[in-house]
Amino acid sequence: MGRKIFFFDLDGTLLTTDKKISLKTLDALKKFTDAGNYFCINTGRAIDSAKAVYDGLGLDFKGSFLCGSNGTEIYSVDEDRYVFKIGVPLELVPRILDLAEEYDVHCHTYNEDHIVSRHDNECMKYYRRVIKTPLLITTDVLKDVKEPPSKMICIELHDHEKQERFRCALQDMVGDKLTLLYSNPYYLEIFPSEAGKGSAVKRLAEILSVDIKDTYAAGDEQNDISMIKAAGCGIAMVNGTDLVKKSADVITTYDNDHDGLAEFILGAID
Repeated sequence: MGRKIFFFDLDGTLLTTDKKISLKTLDALKKFTDAGNYFCINTGRAIDSAKAVYDGLGLDFKGSFLCGSNGTEIYSVDEDRYVFKIGVPLELVPRILDLAEEYDVHCHTYNEDHIVSRHDNECMKYYRRVIKTPLLITTDVLKDVKEPPSKMICIELHDHEKQERFRCALQDMVGDKLTLLYSNPYYLEIFPSEAGKGSAVKRLAEILSVDIKDTYAAGDEQNDISMIKAAGCGIAMVNGTDLVKKSADVITTYDNDHDGLAEFILGAID
């Protein structure tokens, strides 16, 4: 039997509501990776945030990978290096930020070490309750963002219709260069169209010479749909959105707070 890869979204999927992995699920993951299979977090978070979660949970699985920023970055934990990286074209970054200000929605980006934003406002404070990456406030974003950023994100906490108007205007501006997807009701993710969580599934499987039929992916939100469709077995959390459930091969019986994934992780070993 060949090796397998299991791709996991974090919030609402692998993690419980209090941002932990239960002992039963942890034990299943250990058995899966001890059998020689690969573990991969596939998240909208940037790699530094995904790695902080991996380290903070005390995970230490041989053959671990992190796919960050919706598939724009793939990082090998064992080798401590990126195996793939792509970003939003630099020339688009200030134009997107200007458009966000025109529509009165918050938008920020990233460099290797920081969240980079023109503003520290209510939306930023909400975002940083969970994302602990240091914040850099600047009026000249390109002074501090020297390479194409892995992604940008638009946050609107109170008026989704306003955020939708921004999304439509941004789509008109960038065409098919960028993908715009909601990772939750407040967060609009902005990243290169050649990336995406589904592309990360196919790309890592190719890098590791794993047959796509031996890949598994689990998620709960709109930005997980592409990886659920790309994987050999796409799993929707029962607590996920209806769109995610319609896109999946199977739906968990239990939610993320009750070891919904444990039986699928163990079943993938056979």
